[in-house]
Amino acid sequence: MFNPPLGFVLLFVANPQKSSLFYQDLFDIKLIEESPTFAMVAFNNGVMLGLWSKYTAEPRVEAPAGAMDICFPSDDVDALFETWDKKHVTIAQKPTDMDFGRTFVALDPDGHRIRIYKLHERP
Repeated sequence: MFNPPLGFVLLFVANPQKSSLFYQDLFDIKLIEESPTFAMVAFNNGVMLGLWSKYTAEPRVEAPAGAMDICFPSDDVDALFETWDKKHVTIAQKPTDMDFGRTFVALDPDGHRIRIYKLHERP
């Protein structure tokens, strides 16, 4: 059975350097690799985010940005929203209560959706 750990998440972007700066600032994370067509950042838990130029990726990228969410838990959704709002991050959904918990959605420079959430407490 093939059951490896997740290697990294890859997003296709217009400008890998611009996108890496966005993610480095937003999450206070470090750049670990960069070339003219690719950048990679690493989150504190070891998960990596690759940012590949949509113009050089093969096979050709057909899907538009925003077709999926990358999701991050937060103990205080509203406080994080306020911090990101002050940084002028584009917001697609302000903090709201949904059936699974409290959430908001931000957009990166290419329109990829970043969902922040806190699940409801279980009794």
